[in-house]
Amino acid sequence: MAFQPLPLFVDGGQSEDMNFRGFGGPTVTFRLGGLTFLTDPTFDDAGDYPIGDRALTKTAPAAAGPEAAGPVDVVLLSHDQHPDNLDHGGRAFAATVPLVLTTPAGAERLGGNARGLEAWESTTVGDVRITAVPAQHGPDGTEHLVGPVTGFVLEAAGETVYVSGDNASLDVVREIASRFPRVDVAVLFGGAARTPLVGDHNLTISAADMVEATRILGAGTVVPAHIDSWAHFTESISDVRSAFAAAGLEDRLQEPDPAK
Repeated sequence: MAFQPLPLFVDGGQSEDMNFRGFGGPTVTFRLGGLTFLTDPTFDDAGDYPIGDRALTKTAPAAAGPEAAGPVDVVLLSHDQHPDNLDHGGRAFAATVPLVLTTPAGAERLGGNARGLEAWESTTVGDVRITAVPAQHGPDGTEHLVGPVTGFVLEAAGETVYVSGDNASLDVVREIASRFPRVDVAVLFGGAARTPLVGDHNLTISAADMVEATRILGAGTVVPAHIDSWAHFTESISDVRSAFAAAGLEDRLQEPDPAK
């Protein structure tokens, strides 16, 4: 289902179109509060990308290069330690934007324009309040293996947008929902990613979990991300479509336009 520019309705009035566009993998741009945001920049070609003593295989190039993103005000980087969330082209691009928000560990490694936020710490950029929220990149007890990850909640002009980052825990989603009882749009990283690092456990939520996260958050619109272009994903956009249709929530699913 192709994405149409998303008009949100707040207190009976129509807000600006958020214009979600997808570059493949976790990379999405959108507008909020007059600013342009980009999630987890990845612009490299298909191929093998080393990580420690192994490699992750990218199966498709980015839909478009960084020039297609236009002027970006803020990069929302869930984490910097995995090439499927920040690759060579993404690193080069992130260094050119005014601000990169990420984990404290990631900001220390990136330096320059990167700022780290602890969980539940907030900052304001223009008219947008941005709060770092927890993300759990695998089953309980694996942070020492995968490293720290963050999600984000953005608030502006009565709208709330949740960007999950790489998260595999619905308990984390419940905690976020308890603090942000109204979520208009949820950008959910899915794909049920798996690697030998954690065996048969997911590193990101499944399509069924995306449906449950939608219910927990009460999100009126869900933008799926990070469900393609990497061999370690065990689910695709077809699984997401099927899960939302089976749950009777297909009207909430809005796929981003391919960037070009």
